[in-house]
Formats: sequence, C-alpha cells, structure tokens
Amino acid sequence: MPLFQISKNDVQAIRPVDFRSEKELQLLVEHNLGPIFNCRFVASEFPTGARHAGRIDTLALSEDDSPVIIEYKLNESGTLINQGLFYLAWLEDHHGDFEIAARAVLGAKVEISWDEIRVICIAPSFTKYDLHAVETIDRKIELWTYKRFENAILQLEPAFGGAAADLLTRSTGKSPTMVMAGKKAAETRARGGWTFEGHLDGKPREIQAIMQAVQSFMKGLDEAIEESPKKFYVAYRTTQNIVCLEARKKQVLLYLKLDPQKSAGPPGLSRDVTKIGHFGTGNLEIAVKSLGEFEKVKPFLRQAYEVVGG
Repeated sequence: MPLFQISKNDVQAIRPVDFRSEKELQLLVEHNLGPIFNCRFVASEFPTGARHAGRIDTLALSEDDSPVIIEYKLNESGTLINQGLFYLAWLEDHHGDFEIAARAVLGAKVEISWDEIRVICIAPSFTKYDLHAVETIDRKIELWTYKRFENAILQLEPAFGGAAADLLTRSTGKSPTMVMAGKKAAETRARGGWTFEGHLDGKPREIQAIMQAVQSFMKGLDEAIEESPKKFYVAYRTTQNIVCLEARKKQVLLYLKLDPQKSAGPPGLSRDVTKIGHFGTGNLEIAVKSLGEFEKVKPFLRQAYEVVGG
C-alpha cells in the first residue's frame, strides 16, 4: 500500500528504503524496545555455548516478566522461524543463563516468569508456508513485518494473529473453526494451561458477563489484538499490553496503559495505582461492578489502545 506525505492540498509518494544491514535494524529495535514492544533489554548477540554454537540476536524481558527472543531478517523470512525455535529450545533448557544475564543488567531483584517464552521474528515478509508452520506448532511465536520509508518512518505490522489466521484459511481452504481451534489449543499449551475460560470459572454470573463484554470489546477494536491469559489476569495486547483484566468475586479490575495524571478515568470507578502493587500492567485502575458501569469504561479502553499504538 503506497504511503503519501500531505502538504496543504498536495500529496507526494514516500518511497520505501531498506536498512543497510540486518545489524542496523537490530540496533534500532534494541534501542527502542520500550516504545515498540514494552520490553527491557537484556543482551545482544547472546552466545548459546559450544554445543548449540549460535547467537541470539536480542534477548529481552517483557512487561509480564517473561523472557523474549527477537530474531531479524532483511529478506524474506527463510530460516528465521527455525532459528527462533532453535533458540527457544535452548532457552527452555538454560533458565539459569538467562536469569544471570537479566539480573546483571536489570538488577538482582528483577522477577522472571517462565510461564511463557515470547519469540518475535521480524522480516519484510512471510510466506503462506511460514504462517502454516506457526499455526501448527505448539509454541508461542509472533511474526512481524516491517517497512522503512525515506521520511524516517518505520512501520511494524503483525503477520501472525487474526489476519494471519484469515490468510491461512483462504490459502489452504481449511475450516476457520478448525484453524482457530488449533491455534487456541497451541496457545493454551504454550502458556502453561492458562485460559480465559479458566478465569471465568467460579465467578458470579454478573462478573462473567462483564468479563465477556471486555473480551468482546477489545477483540472488536482490532483483529491484531491478542488475548494473553496469565495465572492472575488476562492481558489484551498488540506489541505491548493495552489492558489487563483481573476478575474478583464482586468486581472486575481493569489496569489500563494510561497515565493517570493525564487521563483520570471514569469518576468514582478509577484510581492511580502507580505506586500500589497489583497484578498485571498499567497504572490506571478501573473497578467495574456492572455492565452499565462498563459502558463508561469503553472510551478509556479505546484511548489506551490508541496510546499503545493501535
């Protein structure tokens, strides 16, 4: 899709340009891990020892305290996914190596969760075979495409997610229901068995209705938004968390990625938890006790989505 620069009533096409090297792309992402993926940098070109004889392009720690592997390619994906899987298998057997590296950079008290290892592959494009591969394996892999333009614009888009599942359905003729069921099963296994349905269990009907309303609204904002269940909450995210949902017996707590000093949230339902410990991420807490109250929350969820970069 062409990109145009607007000047008064005239438009001028902006040409795509490539990075001079893979390292240039890598350094740009590493320098901006916070705004792009909301991750903390751990290491670059991390060696995997004599036996594996490889180097992980980028190691990071996510906002959910999960290890992150990032691999890059300047041309079509090629062996990128296999590289990611190779390093994922190594990291699953070498928790201690990652923990030592992370604590050396981020401090001895940094928390690390091994419920999920996040693998991010970044390339200009991916083939239908790549999409089929990540659909069928029991691993958490994200595929992101990039475009760089001459006016210093970098565009990142998810290639594996809702849109990728639709592409796979069109290209293979598989039933959409079967595709999504397989994807859901793989994601559940990759996340240690945590599911949205598991968070629903045992909750009063009104609380379940609020949770389902949040789920429906967030997924309806953008097909690229991913539902990521954890042990104590459910996160909705693109490159980073937008909102985290924590279900209680009498209310649903939502933690939005908004600055409470700039967006106070709906009156009577919100508070600033910047300095208050809580599960999930986000400093604006909104407590919802009814579907009527949730209607007041929707504009702030949309705002959080836009702030994150939707």
